[in-house]
Amino acid sequence: MRRVDLAADGEAAGDTARTGFPSVDRTLGGGVRAGDLVVIGGDVGSGKSSLALAMALRMAQEGRPAYFLTTEMTVERVMERAVAIEGRARVDDMRQGALDEVARASVGGAAVRMRDALPDVRVAPADRAELSVLLAEAAARDGVVFIDSLQGMVHEVRNTLEDEEAGAVLFLKREALRHSVAVVLTTNLRRREGGDDQRPTLADFGAKDAVRQHADVVTAIYREEMYSPGAGVEGGTEFLILKNRNGATGYVDLYFYKQWLRFEDMLDPDR
Repeated sequence: MRRVDLAADGEAAGDTARTGFPSVDRTLGGGVRAGDLVVIGGDVGSGKSSLALAMALRMAQEGRPAYFLTTEMTVERVMERAVAIEGRARVDDMRQGALDEVARASVGGAAVRMRDALPDVRVAPADRAELSVLLAEAAARDGVVFIDSLQGMVHEVRNTLEDEEAGAVLFLKREALRHSVAVVLTTNLRRREGGDDQRPTLADFGAKDAVRQHADVVTAIYREEMYSPGAGVEGGTEFLILKNRNGATGYVDLYFYKQWLRFEDMLDPDR
């Protein structure tokens, strides 16, 4: 009943962390829940890493401990992206020192705001025992763990790549339950050639159906401009909720500012 009353008052339950995207949170019943494995799938270049990082940033700014574990980039590159997202600046311009005065002020302001409200960014440990300890640490702080990405968790292929990916998915789900911590995992989708509708389905997640079976929430990014240039609104993004073990499925409209690597909620845009 305490959980029901919190929801009625517009507050997230104690085991639920808001993603920072209001439309997504409403669809997911308040956000991501402790013990759940949440998967964000997308084609190469769709922005899944940026969306996961944006969620981690917004959680940290709300006071929720967030861990962003990367298997794809150095910590410095992740932080560079974080400043670009929050400061609405081009990463290339930042690297080349080519920011104009307005952009420089925006980036500086973002850096100040983020100084005391940043996710804990680390390179994901290769050893599963180390990862389990880190998940326990996050759980003790009521935190959320983001892992970018599933493919990067495969360090050696003993059977097939899909076997290893399936094993990683099952491991993460079991650890999420064991430590009662929310885990958000990004993954590349299998490409489909041809067909009129390129929207991802659960069958596109591969990993021997481990994502379909074991994840509590399965989502995917679909940007029409990637498949039919000129046919859709540039930046228009459907964030598809393909599986939701405890709630509704459907989609949420987001907008992707490619030059800033930044997503915004179409119904509740940032000011």
